[in-house]
Amino acid sequence: MSNIAELLKGAAEVFPDEVVTEAHVRHLDLPAGAGRFALITLDNGFDHTKPTSFGPQSLARIDAAIDQVEKEAAEGTIVGAGITGKPFVFAVGADLKGVGLLSSREEAAAVGRAGHDVFARLGSLAVPTFAYYNGAAMGGGVEIGLHCQYRTVSASIAAFSFPEVFLGLVPGWGGCALLPNLIGAGPAVNVIIENALNQNRQLKGAQVLELGIADALFEAADFLEQSLAWTAAVLKGELEVQRPEIDRGEAWDQAVEWGRAVADSKVHGAAPAAYRALDIIAQAKDGDLRAGFEAETEALADLVMGGELRSGIYAFNLVQGRAKRPAGAPDKNLARPVNKVGVVGAGLMASQLALLFVRRLQVPVVLTDIDQERIDKGVGYVHAEVDKLLGKGRIDQDTANRLKGLVTGVLDKAEGFADADFVIEAVFEEMGVKQQVFAEVEAVVPRTAILATNTSSLSVGEMASKLAHPERVVGFHFFNPVAVLPLLEVVRGEATDDASLATAFAVAKKLRKTAVLVKDAPAFVVNRILTRFMGEIQNTIDEGTPVEVAERAVEPLGLPMSPLVLLELVGPAIGLHVSETLHSAFPERFTVSRNLRAVVEAGKRGFYTYDAGKPELDPEILALMTQGDTALTEEQVRTRVLDAIAQEIGLMLDEGVVAEAQDIDLCLITGAGWPFHLGGITPYLDREGVSERVNGRRFLAPGVASVPA
Repeated sequence: MSNIAELLKGAAEVFPDEVVTEAHVRHLDLPAGAGRFALITLDNGFDHTKPTSFGPQSLARIDAAIDQVEKEAAEGTIVGAGITGKPFVFAVGADLKGVGLLSSREEAAAVGRAGHDVFARLGSLAVPTFAYYNGAAMGGGVEIGLHCQYRTVSASIAAFSFPEVFLGLVPGWGGCALLPNLIGAGPAVNVIIENALNQNRQLKGAQVLELGIADALFEAADFLEQSLAWTAAVLKGELEVQRPEIDRGEAWDQAVEWGRAVADSKVHGAAPAAYRALDIIAQAKDGDLRAGFEAETEALADLVMGGELRSGIYAFNLVQGRAKRPAGAPDKNLARPVNKVGVVGAGLMASQLALLFVRRLQVPVVLTDIDQERIDKGVGYVHAEVDKLLGKGRIDQDTANRLKGLVTGVLDKAEGFADADFVIEAVFEEMGVKQQVFAEVEAVVPRTAILATNTSSLSVGEMASKLAHPERVVGFHFFNPVAVLPLLEVVRGEATDDASLATAFAVAKKLRKTAVLVKDAPAFVVNRILTRFMGEIQNTIDEGTPVEVAERAVEPLGLPMSPLVLLELVGPAIGLHVSETLHSAFPERFTVSRNLRAVVEAGKRGFYTYDAGKPELDPEILALMTQGDTALTEEQVRTRVLDAIAQEIGLMLDEGVVAEAQDIDLCLITGAGWPFHLGGITPYLDREGVSERVNGRRFLAPGVASVPA
């Protein structure tokens, strides 16, 4: 048995439930008499909804296919070999379920080494090799193609990437070493580091060609046919592939330094994957691929045994799995049809909601407000956003016309909502105002219409309490900006019935939002946790900790922005309102910062000025602030903040605000942009021992978001 076979046999025993990708070899005669060609097709036997991935048994199948092709190449019976995928999918890399099962560094290193050894064989055959990226290609899927001499890409590809750093890994089957040696360090850093840390940004087919990763681009309809004709021209010497010379001087070093700056700005040193990838790219400058592959294996083995990757896989599974099957949602067959939507309010939030509803549901959407000027402004906003989509080529002229025609505004609720099936309010966050709005709406809508509130912190049950039919009121809390953040907190009021809730979940799905069922508790999930988090930061500042120390204290978490920048984004007035709401509910844990109140009363919208080209604390804000004389260190602030979050999450789970800790994490990832390397937050609190210190227990069982015992 070869060394590769031994490595893969051992790894396969760890992962018995692998969905195996077969590597089918077929032979064909290339056009124009170019000769006999061997084509390997990667296929796991499922349609495109279950993309092809690589576990140990899959690598063994690819290895066996290469055995056959290698023999034919040596015998001279083929002139070249190629590799492609099933319809719509090339391959999406390593099977993460298998990665999560690895429990020792040795197992991880074995999988890394085996992948390198199998893929590298494609580059050492006695005939030229070609990769035909016909569909989605990620991670190891991209890497197997990089080991070939030539590559073509389909113009229809919308997903081509190295997601590893996003998840807590490095491209570990050749990507870190091969890509910079193919396209240069700068573009490679962009693809491996910057795109990954920007929410796993994807490349399209044309970009893959432009970067030089592929040598030719063909339309999807006859992609393979065109690729084979191009292959024939290359093999016959009629077409020579030109590649630019790689700058291995100062530009390479500058690219790596730029990559470190990107990583610092995104994760603040909190997750090691980006830095390990950059180390390998730096090392690859001399073109020694063998040393680069070994460095990738070592990094892979270390990272697989680290908490950040386990949290990343856990977070990925939440977003890909749990998000699509909301815990506690009623039977979807109870949902009522929604053929018209009403929006109460025409301000920015209401207008964003109207745009989302009309784009995704493509049904009439009617806005109302207290005067015609506001209504016209709201409808105008939606029309302008539709025109922007048209300008960017995201929709065609007919679609733009239709969407604009579906959005209207009227002053009279009776006129606008008489035949509406779903009405959502986005008015001022004050209980009396919202109760009045719902009373007016209930009087004019059909008996079966759902009444939804976009409240961020008020009680849905209290809002519905004065209605004749409180059972049809549901919380429908979006996050700002609506177009960017996927989370939708669906709140069940005390009286909300299953049909109303099922309709809310059905609408959420059509809106392509991640819906999480939440109990009607003060501030629900995200705002409650963020307010406790922000409250502790503000408390330490009020007590005397310098602002910059409090801000830096949580940098090691790698959050998307600092606490005060977040408060600027939310708006100090909204932050104050939510803290007042939570202080009323839980006065022993939630405070109202006197300095935040002073900022709001002074009409200030932010804490920083940006005149110097970088954020600096506004001197007017500093002049408003009064502080005590207790100054904490960064570590003391961080401990206090993490303890507060752990306590609050423990209490929320005890209260049944959500079904499980997984829902808390899903909310923080999709509603607040908290990073995958934290797993949301509970895996991190478990990993750092905070959960047990504060609550006497972990949030998640060992192995759920950590290395299996």
